[in-house]
Amino acid sequence: MSADYAIETRAICKSFAGVQALRGVDLKVRRGDIHALLGQNGAGKSTLVKIMNGVYRAGAYEGKILLSGKPSAFRSPDDARGAGIGYVPQEIEVLDQLTVAENVFAGHMGVGGIGVNRPLVLEKTREIFSEMGIAINPRAIVASLTGAQRHLVMIARTISANPDVLMLDEPTSSLSGQEVTALFAVLRRLKAQGKTIIYITHRLPEVLDLCDHATVLRDGRVGDEFDRAEFDQDKFIFAMSGRRLQQLFPERTDEPTEHKMLEVEGLNVPGHTGAIYGARDVSFHVAAGEIVGLAGLLGSGRSEILHGIYGRVPATGTIKVDGTPVRIASPRDARAAGIALLTEDRKHDGLLFNLPVGMNITIGNLSAVSSNFFVDGDREMAEIERAMRELSVKAPSATSSVAQLSGGNQQKLLFARVLMRTPRILLLDEPSKGVDAATRAEIYRLIVELAGKGVALLIVSSELEELIGLCDRCLTVADGEIVGEFRRGEGDEERVMREVAEAQARNLAMAMEA
Repeated sequence: MSADYAIETRAICKSFAGVQALRGVDLKVRRGDIHALLGQNGAGKSTLVKIMNGVYRAGAYEGKILLSGKPSAFRSPDDARGAGIGYVPQEIEVLDQLTVAENVFAGHMGVGGIGVNRPLVLEKTREIFSEMGIAINPRAIVASLTGAQRHLVMIARTISANPDVLMLDEPTSSLSGQEVTALFAVLRRLKAQGKTIIYITHRLPEVLDLCDHATVLRDGRVGDEFDRAEFDQDKFIFAMSGRRLQQLFPERTDEPTEHKMLEVEGLNVPGHTGAIYGARDVSFHVAAGEIVGLAGLLGSGRSEILHGIYGRVPATGTIKVDGTPVRIASPRDARAAGIALLTEDRKHDGLLFNLPVGMNITIGNLSAVSSNFFVDGDREMAEIERAMRELSVKAPSATSSVAQLSGGNQQKLLFARVLMRTPRILLLDEPSKGVDAATRAEIYRLIVELAGKGVALLIVSSELEELIGLCDRCLTVADGEIVGEFRRGEGDEERVMREVAEAQARNLAMAMEA
């Protein structure tokens, strides 16, 4: 019976500029289930969810939406919210200059009566964060938070509206293990309360752990459906891609050299508000051809270390490139020294959505395609086509809108831009965030190839499995300090969590003594 389903779609079709994104999709989500929506980048997952959420209004697509068996048509996300649908998009959408609490209750600040009851808003925000198991100051300005913390604020904002159907698009893409565990506990609590959850993800282990049912989209169609008893990672991958992914992490055929390409001594980066640690007296090195990972929890200071090295935030200490001390006061200084950074948040501070695909590759690199201070159009186009070909960027053309690309292809654009300068040192902040398994494998192969060419790579990732599978060495970061180190094959999540817990206990004891 249709009434058994909290939400359904029937024969949904949607196209963009002649490209068919959805081709007659039927989706049925049982009431009280956590339902996974899977598929490679470009399969149509986000498009389908945006239709169910009113981002794409009724009339802009073909087909029907049913809520509890009744036809529904949403003209806007406000209509969907009014019908009990909550949506957390993959891309970060927050109000940077407002506080965390104001962001959480944006759109319904009248909680507790007529007018804005700010003490109650702060109290309710603290309650939501406590249930989610996260520590963010509700009074902090959102602009001071990391990308991962902004994403948690978005999740809290949606939960605060108490939706009947909650749709989450890649909710754990930048969260570490502890934050993922806390979020899963919240989602299971919501399920026990009778809420229905649609969970869009590329992380198959999360589906195996959390979900009751799974629908796989492929090329805009329903490729397969699985009940819990049928869950199998290999079956998911085959349904998504039509082929089996034999090995996610490529084998290293080259060993890193002994030559220190990047040396960091006594790096200090001031902390921000919102329970973020900066870097405190951090020292380490990365050799030419070596892949080094920074492991730790959200807010540990991992990203701040990268930003301090790259000159995005004020920092003190000594940085040496190829044995020579360099002064880095800005990203321009870092680029001149042969350092490149791939940012964590491709929408907020990565891609330029007002520029087409090709210009997103060459922007910041125009000197390489210019003569006598003028851009050589033929050289620029040749460079763009080469980069798109080498990184397998799938786009209608170099003049296409970046917004039309899947998350995986947007990520490849960022790689194309930073690699155009042929850096000697590459800093990667969540390099596989929000991409499917096949694209992730492509990114991993690219990283290993760069190491084979002698590039020194420093990686921040919230997925410890990724660091263990890719890196020659991992450094554990806690409270802005490096508290442990292990080589390939020596570490696991238990070791990292133990080192973090021991460091936090030491710091707490020192603070109490002071």
